[in-house]
This record gives sequence, structure tokens and C-alpha cells, in this order.
Amino acid sequence: MISIRAATDKDVPQMLEIYNEIIENSTAIFQYEPRTLAMHEEWFSKKKMDGYPVLVAEHEFEVVGFSTFGQFRNWQAYQFTVENSVYVRADKRGVGIGKLLLAASIDAARKMGLHSIIASVVADNKASLLLHKGFGFTEVACFREVGFKFNRWLDLCFLQLMLA
Repeated sequence: MISIRAATDKDVPQMLEIYNEIIENSTAIFQYEPRTLAMHEEWFSKKKMDGYPVLVAEHEFEVVGFSTFGQFRNWQAYQFTVENSVYVRADKRGVGIGKLLLAASIDAARKMGLHSIIASVVADNKASLLLHKGFGFTEVACFREVGFKFNRWLDLCFLQLMLA
């Protein structure tokens, strides 16, 4: 059984493994170099300090995915809009973990009184596009060839969910 709970400091190394595998093997994250443990600990600490949830999916005492959201843009008028992220361990993709994490993130955003969630998804990530659209996100923009990874240009789509 998969359970969703708030992440703790002890979860950071397992979240880092998931994140770095995605950097190294997919276009879902527009980074080239893996993060260090210190970088990921700092990221987690900042999320907590800023009051944004980090949720983990746990199966048999292992973190198999995580989700979070944070400030969409760094200006005050954007304070009610966040950008979300959902990451699932490679061997656990396609079994519904992303759905559990996204549902929990949306619920957390509603409880925080937020107005809108933005998802930025690389256009070739059909699974993530379908996941978000399944929760009512609609595509509001698609930027052509804004990323370059694995020797090819990547399009980035923005999807939006209104929470009100």
C-alpha cells in the first residue's frame, strides 16, 4: 500500500536519488548536473522555511515519489499562484503514485487558500501532461524550443488549475 505523508529530513537522500535519476535520464528537469546532498538539504530547508509542503509517497518504508509546490514568480502579486512538481521513482512509474501525490498537493494548496497552480511540463512528457489534465489542468501556453538537453531542443507547456 502507498501512503502519502509530509516529508522529513530523513527522506531527503531518497528524494535526491529520485530527482537525480530524472535529471540524468529524462527531459522532465531542465538541468544537466545531478544535485549534491547538501544542495537538496538546502532546497528542503527552504521549502519548510517558506511554508510550502513537500509530500512523499511511501511504500514498504521506501520513498517512491515526492511532490511539492512553490512560488510561481518572485513578485508579491503572484503570492496566490504556485508552481507544482511531481516526481516518481523510475521503477514505480505508471501505477498511480503521481495521481496520489498530485491530489495531495492540490488539497494542500486549497487548504492554504491559494488561487492557482501552474505546471510546467516538457511537451514530450505525455504521462505528466495526461496526469495534470486528468485533474482539470488546462494548457495555457506552450513555449517552443526554450530548453536544450540531450542534444535536442525542447518545448515547455504551461498548464493551469484554478482552485477557486
